[in-house]
Amino acid sequence: MHRNEGRWGTVRVAMVTESFLPSLNGVTTSVCRVAECLRQQGHKALIIAPSPAPTSFAGHPVRAVPAVPVRGFNAGVPTNTMIRALRDFKPDVMHVASPFLIGARGLHVAQDMGIPTVAIYQTDMPSYVEQHGPGAIGRGAAEIVWHWVRRMHSQANLTLAPSQPTLDELRMHGVPRTALWGRGVDTGLFHPEWRDEAGSVALRETLAPNGEVLLGYVGRLAPEKELHRLVEVASIPHTRLVLVGEGPSRADIGALLSEAVASRTGRPNLPPVFLGRRSGDDLARAYGAMDIFVHTGTKETFGQTLQEAAAMGLPVVAPARGGPVDLVDHGRTGHLFDPDVAGDLHRMTAPIVEDPVLRTSMGAAGMARVRERSWNALTEQLLEHYRSVADAPALARRSVA
Repeated sequence: MHRNEGRWGTVRVAMVTESFLPSLNGVTTSVCRVAECLRQQGHKALIIAPSPAPTSFAGHPVRAVPAVPVRGFNAGVPTNTMIRALRDFKPDVMHVASPFLIGARGLHVAQDMGIPTVAIYQTDMPSYVEQHGPGAIGRGAAEIVWHWVRRMHSQANLTLAPSQPTLDELRMHGVPRTALWGRGVDTGLFHPEWRDEAGSVALRETLAPNGEVLLGYVGRLAPEKELHRLVEVASIPHTRLVLVGEGPSRADIGALLSEAVASRTGRPNLPPVFLGRRSGDDLARAYGAMDIFVHTGTKETFGQTLQEAAAMGLPVVAPARGGPVDLVDHGRTGHLFDPDVAGDLHRMTAPIVEDPVLRTSMGAAGMARVRERSWNALTEQLLEHYRSVADAPALARRSVA
């Protein structure tokens, strides 16, 4: 690494990402926040991402590669644009975000060019594939994807997992050279003061005209998020479901949840409301209007929205699977439910709905847990990982079964 500035000098990082602006998701968020922090700390980055993409971000150049739409995402197509950009930039290390297509190509090119690599495992693609295939077909497809993941990550000097359950899974499937690296949360944007902001107060008055307890979800509306589980909480008296996000399941989930609310015995709750895709201050206002954050997906490698909700002072209810296990302190910052037990999501959510004092104490405990998880602190940890691979001997090329 260049050592003329800072602790190790100015580090030149090539960031190859499967997703970037204008797409908004966990991968994009992580890349953007790390790029911003690298800039603030005096380092230089080059971002290689699927088109369309801005020409620069946070003062760093962005090189777009061609892309094709796949299930609502722009999947980058590897081209020689990447090779030319890397030769011109001369990076000290390559950061590969959620590699699958252009990330896989990036790892191969980096090995040829002698560039140390850190791969960030973020998307549980094998589970998504298994979930979308029936029975043995899905399981067989997931094994094929795991073979690809193992082969691809074996080319990296280091693979970073965002949670302990995900790290354990990678090791179980034979992915070598792994370590733990979490995700930061933007506490400058997400904080409980939003709950008293005029826009949040007005939104809450609109959504909960009779003082309903608002059960919120933020994320993609897609099959892998398992939003059908929200049927269990739709029947909790004096609540209303508020969903933020867009995706292919919007119409189906809307119909399912509306029916669940309408069919409830006794006085029905207000119908669920969909606020669409939100970002920045508008997203913070949406969180600020909520009372409890409910997450349903069991395939999350981390769960960034759970951290954002906790930073806003919300108790969190999430499945006892994957990333949420690291993020929710059961009984203290929220509740973990067993996704294999019918009714457990209802059982874990209802006591928090019924007890405003419990909601307040859980929210305060959640805020305390995320206080030290700033993106600057997480980027400092990432720089340590960069340094470890840059100082290690070059990874010899080899065939991976």
